[in-house]
Amino acid sequence: MANTRKGGMSFICLLCVLDLVRGQIRYMIPEELERGAFVGKITEDLKLEAWKLSAHKCRLVANERKQYIEVNLEDGILFVNERIDREQICRQSSTCSLSFEIALDNPLEMHRVVVGILDVNDNSPQFSKAEFSLQISELVAPGARFPLARAHDPDVGTNAISTYQISPNDHFYIKVQIRSDGSKSAELILDKSLDREQQSTFHLTLTAIDGGIPPRSGTARMTIMVVDVNDNAPLFDREIYKSTLAENSAKGTLVATINAVDLDEGTNAEITYSFTHHVSERIRELFTLEPNNGEIRVEGVLDFEESTVYELDVQAVDSAVPGLAGHAKVMVNLRDLNDNFPVIDVTSVSSTVSEDTVPGTVIAVITVTDLDSEKNGQVQCQVLRDGPFKLQKSLRNKFELLTRDILDRETVPFYNISLSAWDEDTPTLSAHKTILIELSDINDNAPRFTQSSYNVYLMENNTPGASVFTVTALDSDTDKNGDVAYSISENRMQTGPGYVTINSKNGNIYSLRSFDYERLKYFQIQVEAQDTGSPPRSSTATVNVIILDQNDNAPVIISPLLWNSSALLEITPQLVHPGYLVSKIIATDADSGQNARLSYQVLEGTDSRMFTVGHVSGEIRATQNIREHEIATERLIILVKDNGQPRLSSTATISFIIVVNVTDKSSELSDKPRLSEYFSVPNRYLIIILGSTSFVFLVAIIVLVILKFRQDGSIAEIYNSSELCHRSSNSNGSSYHRPSPNERLNCAGPVQNEGYHYTICLSPESSKSDFLFLKPCHPTVPFKEANVRRTNVVN
Repeated sequence: MANTRKGGMSFICLLCVLDLVRGQIRYMIPEELERGAFVGKITEDLKLEAWKLSAHKCRLVANERKQYIEVNLEDGILFVNERIDREQICRQSSTCSLSFEIALDNPLEMHRVVVGILDVNDNSPQFSKAEFSLQISELVAPGARFPLARAHDPDVGTNAISTYQISPNDHFYIKVQIRSDGSKSAELILDKSLDREQQSTFHLTLTAIDGGIPPRSGTARMTIMVVDVNDNAPLFDREIYKSTLAENSAKGTLVATINAVDLDEGTNAEITYSFTHHVSERIRELFTLEPNNGEIRVEGVLDFEESTVYELDVQAVDSAVPGLAGHAKVMVNLRDLNDNFPVIDVTSVSSTVSEDTVPGTVIAVITVTDLDSEKNGQVQCQVLRDGPFKLQKSLRNKFELLTRDILDRETVPFYNISLSAWDEDTPTLSAHKTILIELSDINDNAPRFTQSSYNVYLMENNTPGASVFTVTALDSDTDKNGDVAYSISENRMQTGPGYVTINSKNGNIYSLRSFDYERLKYFQIQVEAQDTGSPPRSSTATVNVIILDQNDNAPVIISPLLWNSSALLEITPQLVHPGYLVSKIIATDADSGQNARLSYQVLEGTDSRMFTVGHVSGEIRATQNIREHEIATERLIILVKDNGQPRLSSTATISFIIVVNVTDKSSELSDKPRLSEYFSVPNRYLIIILGSTSFVFLVAIIVLVILKFRQDGSIAEIYNSSELCHRSSNSNGSSYHRPSPNERLNCAGPVQNEGYHYTICLSPESSKSDFLFLKPCHPTVPFKEANVRRTNVVN
């Protein structure tokens, strides 16, 4: 065995043959080579550089379970990967080869490689038994032939059995015959007449020798017994019987009937039919021979693809002792039937295909095989359902699966491609197979927001850091192409620190501060959604944040001027009559809408019947005439509350002092000396209070003027616009003209797309007041820009 391997390795370079006919590469190597033995160099045969094998993902695609041949991707050398036993792979076939395909990607190329396996003489002939016995009548004439047991040698060709030899003797010699399948069998020929009285038994050694170099041999002991009496052997009516059957014939089908005649009489003429030792166990499983009548019938399943012809060696043996035998052959030819379904084999299939694959790209190679012959083995293949794929025939029974249309993973993420193959016989046999093709994603879709614009209504005095809204953008791509990151790309309203921030992963928008409706009513941000693909794609959406008013400001009483929530007013009783407007409570609320809707009521009073307060106007009116001697002072506690939830309120204490008519009593007082009671302690306190009130009122006027100028400056800075005001005076400048209660003053700025409408709420006696207080008429702010409009005032 070692010598055989050494000889095979020494001549391996001479045995390798390159055959490029029909696009095939053929090599020839002997069997039993050591693992790693050189087979061939595909880089030279395919005219490729070695580095391209790895770059093009070179691989071997074989149908065998074992990978007998492997390729070195560094130098392109094919080498033996597993022990190759020709007898195990191809059994007794005269030719033996391993076929596989070399697949290269980008572009996809398939090269068929056939490695022929040469037999080496690694098996010795062996007999089925170590000892055989043979009985020969002494009456047998010289030249009689006796079939001997065949030896079995798994090797083929010249390494198969070449000849048989027998140990030297005077009566027998060996004749070697060549059978129809090329094998050799031995017959024992009687060379000299036998004489039982001289020698009744012969012990010979039968040797089978193969044709290998060096030759191998196997032996068996043979005992020949010489029997007397029966001198006629049965004779068949023909030497060769022929029969033709369809494959898959039913069990019990009659194949042939053999017949032999024995010229002897009695028991010596009784014939028994049987198979000879030349018939293998496999053939005995397929056919049975009736020993009495010579009928040969089908016993097993006959397969045309396994063997097209069977050669049966039969014999007829008489009943004498020893019995004489006649020999004949039965040739059984099989007729092919369409009994094999096509087999679809998919090789070099790409599990994933990019959705931007160009139409016409090869994604799989399909091989369809049918073991039947002629037209029964001719096959067709096609894709069953319409889709973006088609089949194109490349070689015999080979097809390429191509793309024919543009692919879109977002529309169809994968395809189950159904293939159908059928042969051309009638009835047609077909096979089906499904290939799963998944599409890989490319970044061809930008994220899309659920809305192009969002309106967020946020209550003022919110908690900083709390989530106020969530924007969502969807990307139909997958993996990193579909991962969306959110950011704020533009904030048009804020010039200082940011108002909001956004979570880049989930789109949650968080406030960075607590908003005050009285300072900021609306702002707008641009949110951008960008995926992480290459190149990245993005889209934007507008988020309009509208601040909603909350009742967080209590009403402030601005007229009359209060000191410690109290005010002191003088009343001249001669002027007072029912319905007389004594005073007007003017209050303002920084909130808007219902939160700024004020109502007035008397909470407590010295004599609540003398005065009434307008529930909406805040006007304090007398309900009756007042006489000097009836009362000296009157005190009212006024409650001002808004209409918000919860309601907020303020109170003011109004004290009224009855003042006598100085004009009527001036003459009397001028003629009388001053009395000391006028300068009593209460009068002194009253003088001090009046003086303090006047001083506080003067200070309040100065503070209000300063606040007014500061307010004008802040409005000009924030909105970059000027407030429009109108004032008219008479010739001596002693009075102001005020608009009617229904006149409106419109102010607008270029920054906020809003319009503000103010209503001047004045009482009929409001001309006595020196200040105008404006409040918005509507609680919410419109989103469209308001134009600056002037209202003409008629003097």
